Amino acid sequence: MDNVEKIKTPLFSNITSEDLEHIYEPYEDSFLLIDALEKDLHMIRERQPSVCLEVGSGSGVVLTALASALGPRCQYRATDINPKACRVTRETGKLNGVQIETTCTDLVSAVQDELKGKVDVLLFNPPYVVTPSDEIGRGDLEHTWAGGERGREVMDRLFPCVNSLLSPQGLFYLVALKENDPDDICETMTKFGFSNTTLLARQTGPEKLCVLRFGHKQLFE
Repeated sequence: MDNVEKIKTPLFSNITSEDLEHIYEPYEDSFLLIDALEKDLHMIRERQPSVCLEVGSGSGVVLTALASALGPRCQYRATDINPKACRVTRETGKLNGVQIETTCTDLVSAVQDELKGKVDVLLFNPPYVVTPSDEIGRGDLEHTWAGGERGREVMDRLFPCVNSLLSPQGLFYLVALKENDPDDICETMTKFGFSNTTLLARQTGPEKLCVLRFGHKQLFE
């Protein structure tokens, strides 16, 4: 008997063709992250999270999916460097009966002090495609996928912030590509005091994607 709690795929009919000229369209990596959260949903519920934060929320479908499953007792926050993505994230949440507070900022720079030690669930589907460094942030869509050398230049900037953001019971979920060297990512996060688990891995066309989960070592000892 399948006892896995389900997460419904959110509605996102609010996203227009004009929006998609500026924001990342919900795609296989988005749904892989939702599937990983579904796999972990029981454990997330047990921790009774009060703050969930998605970095680089784009369309908002991932955070909306999690929020729809967890309910209104939790505060849902999102950041994106693109103000259009912040607007669409709020709209996607509203369409699904979820209130999301957005902050237009580079990664977590504008919320790090406010949310220090408070984030119970941290989500990041980063720009992970291997590109020349000068393609990072060249335009709205480039912000969503251009990851620079090894596809790691953007995500590597977030890793040192994770420890200060997460609550003692906090969990960090990250989408990564094979070319990003997930083993090295895990080694990096180990140095910051985190244990790691590969929750899901999936081949989508030429891309080999995975979702990594990190938590303070004492949580899993």
